[in-house]
Amino acid sequence: MTNLAPSLLRAWLAVGLLWFVALLNYLDRVMITTMRGSLMEAIPMTDAQFGLLTSVFLWVYALLSPFAGFMADRFSRSRVILWSLLVWSALTWLTGYAKTFEQLLVVRALMGVSEATYIPAALALITDYHRGSTRSLATGVHMTGISVGSGLGGLGGWLAERYGWSYAFTVFGIIGIVYAVVLMFTLRDAPREESEVPAAAATKKEAGFLEAMVSLFGNGTFWLMLLFWGLLGMTGWAVVGWMPTYLTEHFHLSQGAAGLSATGYLQAASLVGFLIGGGWADRWSRTNPRARILVPVIGLCLAAPGVLIAAKTTLLPVAIGGLMLYGLARVFTDSNMMPILCMVCDPRYRATGYGVLNLFSCAVGGLSIYVGGALRDAHVNVSNLFLAAAVSLFVCAGLVFLVKPKRTDAAS
Repeated sequence: MTNLAPSLLRAWLAVGLLWFVALLNYLDRVMITTMRGSLMEAIPMTDAQFGLLTSVFLWVYALLSPFAGFMADRFSRSRVILWSLLVWSALTWLTGYAKTFEQLLVVRALMGVSEATYIPAALALITDYHRGSTRSLATGVHMTGISVGSGLGGLGGWLAERYGWSYAFTVFGIIGIVYAVVLMFTLRDAPREESEVPAAAATKKEAGFLEAMVSLFGNGTFWLMLLFWGLLGMTGWAVVGWMPTYLTEHFHLSQGAAGLSATGYLQAASLVGFLIGGGWADRWSRTNPRARILVPVIGLCLAAPGVLIAAKTTLLPVAIGGLMLYGLARVFTDSNMMPILCMVCDPRYRATGYGVLNLFSCAVGGLSIYVGGALRDAHVNVSNLFLAAAVSLFVCAGLVFLVKPKRTDAAS
């Protein structure tokens, strides 16, 4: 017991330190979308060019994710996180000094490179520390930082209205740089005996990228997870991308009210869902080795009716209730995805594997938004998109149910 307490304290300290990094990761990437008017007034550009500032970030982020995950498997996870935060914070600060659209575009692309290295390394480090009955909850707590960061993205627009568009980038860039210095002295890799099985630890440094790809794609279960995560990403982006439009047209809300209703309630419910999904899976895993798989299955089966309710009701409060049910239950998967990956793939390649999943999810997610726009041009009712999304959630539940763990938590 004397050794357990300090070990558990270090494990939760790592989660706490990474929670604020996750917040900055999403805040820094999304706040540019909230200051369109101020930015376009200062740096003339078309709407297409403004959209490209986010698109180029996502494209680079997605393409680099597998390589970023491999870096976290090949080198020190804590150092990868530290340098990722330091570089993207410096680029955030530098963004405020851009004078032309071309300069903005280059900085955003470079941010895609630096931010891509964070999530795989962070989730892998958390699962290194949390190997037993706290793994899913620890992952879920970390994911709440992402929700809070996304929700705080509106600060960018608020600060831009009062102090100019560059102010927010300067402030949050400096905050990130200072926090990187804090991490330099506080964040460490998990002790070897706590993070890896001995055989994997002995060969971790010799792992190669091609070897990692062969190991992952030679695993049939990983292909199943790839299909599942991609379909879930496509569904999630479709709901998030088109729900504000649906609420505007179906309930005759203003743009601001629809945006708040589509994102504010969803993020609030997701915060609770991360904790429920993680804590429930951890508790259940003590008696059922498939608990981390079954909790997402249950969550997806609850999320699908939530989308259906939002798409079919004529009452706004009921639609919001359905959207909150979707947000609450859908993220049971996010709390458990990396823990599931730990049970099905080689421990040496868990961060690389998450990077590959990230690439596929972002790629098909972006495609789903485009397809949704094409269907809109063809005068297809937005509610039909949500019907398709509900069906996809049930399919996702079936796919994840088929996942067969190859190792228990104690061995992963």
